Amino acid sequence: MKFYTVDVKNITCDVPLSNFSNDALNSLADMIIESGGIIRPLILKTTGLETYAVVDGYFEYYAAVRAREKNPRQCEMVNAFVISPKNEDEIFKQVSAFREFGSDNKPEITERIQTNHSESITKNNDFSLLEKQINELRSELAQERQERQKLYDTLKLIESQIPKQITPLDTFNSLSLLELTFRLRTAGFTDKKAVQVAESVEKERKKKKFESLKDVLTRVKIVNGKKQIKGISGDKMVDIVDSWSRILFI
Repeated sequence: MKFYTVDVKNITCDVPLSNFSNDALNSLADMIIESGGIIRPLILKTTGLETYAVVDGYFEYYAAVRAREKNPRQCEMVNAFVISPKNEDEIFKQVSAFREFGSDNKPEITERIQTNHSESITKNNDFSLLEKQINELRSELAQERQERQKLYDTLKLIESQIPKQITPLDTFNSLSLLELTFRLRTAGFTDKKAVQVAESVEKERKKKKFESLKDVLTRVKIVNGKKQIKGISGDKMVDIVDSWSRILFI
């Protein structure tokens, strides 16, 4: 016997839908949608290529069908144990034993509701108890969902307070003259050269935003005597990228 997720539409059941309370089925179907799946897998046997029949879990099966009708995208598949043909007899014996045990301890909800008044009362009480359990579980799930939302909101708040690291290209394109000068100094520039490079960057980006770090290397010039030279060499740009990637600027 192996565990699978099976397409609900590929499953058949020989126990009539009329055996079960419509309200109870709707309640459990809503639970399945809210929790993202059925917690008690069906027991199935193979009837053909990717087709199955319910061996046990008739009520759960019809609830899964109802959930699929309400939310086809989310509830297309259902958890199930599929019986291997070679173990079929042994599994049937287990199912029969569990049913006998259940019938000795409480009314079997899968029995057909009889017209007899006393049996109808027993069935109604049984379904009422099931609906009560479903409502209690729904309440627990709603509380759990609220707790998860609170945790999510807290994490988002913490995340929003963490300083964001910007790329070197964005640094050259957006930081103020003072901030850029400071960052250049952290990459090993002298105070004088940091100011010169920052002023050249500001002048060039006013004309046009830098498109790449290579563009920065090409366009940023500083005065050296009577000549203009590159403000940042290729090796120095490597140092800048390495330095800025290791420092979290606030």
